[in-house]
Amino acid sequence: MSIFHLMLSSVVIFFVLYAPQPLLAQFAQLYATSPANTGLLMSVTMLPLAIAPICYGLFLANYSKLKLLKVAMMLLALCSVLITLQQRFELFLLLRFIEGLILPAALTAMTSYIGQTWQGQCLRRNMTWYVGSTILGGFLGRALAANFATWWNWESFYIFNAALLILISLRIKLPPLENITTPKACSPKDYLRPLKQPSLLRLYCAVFCMFFCFSALLNYLPFILSNEYNLKDPKLIGWVYGGYLVGALLSMCAPYLTKLHNNNWVILTAVFGVYCVSISAMQWQNLGAFIVLFTLFCACMFIIHASAAPLANEISSAHASITNGAYVSFYYSGGALGSFLPGLIYQTAGIEMFLLSLLLICILGAYFTWLNYRVGSETQLGR
Repeated sequence: MSIFHLMLSSVVIFFVLYAPQPLLAQFAQLYATSPANTGLLMSVTMLPLAIAPICYGLFLANYSKLKLLKVAMMLLALCSVLITLQQRFELFLLLRFIEGLILPAALTAMTSYIGQTWQGQCLRRNMTWYVGSTILGGFLGRALAANFATWWNWESFYIFNAALLILISLRIKLPPLENITTPKACSPKDYLRPLKQPSLLRLYCAVFCMFFCFSALLNYLPFILSNEYNLKDPKLIGWVYGGYLVGALLSMCAPYLTKLHNNNWVILTAVFGVYCVSISAMQWQNLGAFIVLFTLFCACMFIIHASAAPLANEISSAHASITNGAYVSFYYSGGALGSFLPGLIYQTAGIEMFLLSLLLICILGAYFTWLNYRVGSETQLGR
């Protein structure tokens, strides 16, 4: 499977995950529920993503990654169609939860396939391209869902997405015997033991903090734009997510950032610092400034993600599927909590406390990367 085909698969899979996000305010009105409850449409999908990837990682150590990817895309297409047929919020939540059980199979299969197929600079480059495709998928999923809802209705995008998932999955060619490297370990404990590496765990915790902040801000962005800046048109809200595209372009430069310093932990800590600054400055409530800061916020997150994903594969001694399964688990654990808990703070204490809570989590993420530099700068030198 070429990296281009894998990127196309990634884009339409991320449509599934993020399509409801710009429509949350609209869903809150449609189903007569609160912002925090509507945020569960994201939380219930990310919750399985926080737990299941390690299980899929164990499974993929001895199973065809491309076959699992193809089946997962077909099942996601079915869920997309069923969502357009439901009439109750509870059924919507149930289908989103089922999507959350399927999504980690696809994501872990893709990252494991990259980690197993390429090495060295090719691994860094292709993992960066993959991360870029997830960013593009996240942006287009949000923007197109918002625009489809304005032009026709929100259900039309789900039908469109289902068709794309089926078409692209049918193009996945399965070799007669996929080259599967079976490690010597024979029990789950043996597979998971290498994940106890301190530098790897600290990197995973930093990724958790990174995506907690990102998921929180993007999940409640429609409410912030509507309540704080009186921007209520779903189409306009969808295009505010344009900061995503700038982040996607900047994330492509992540492999070259290592040339700025010979230690990757220094680079990650510095980008986390800018991430913290962008959150702090959002307290200045001006729409133009907010959009600029939001763009900077997105760029920082994507650079961290594009740097951390290949870095985890390079420093880990675990099997590629286990390393990437754990990465996805920590990543979406942050997303699951970030898509719900900060919403409670926003509802009860306002945007100032909401942003303060994100800043504290972001500072914690910066501390984890700085600690890796302090206790083991030799862990990973950028070359």
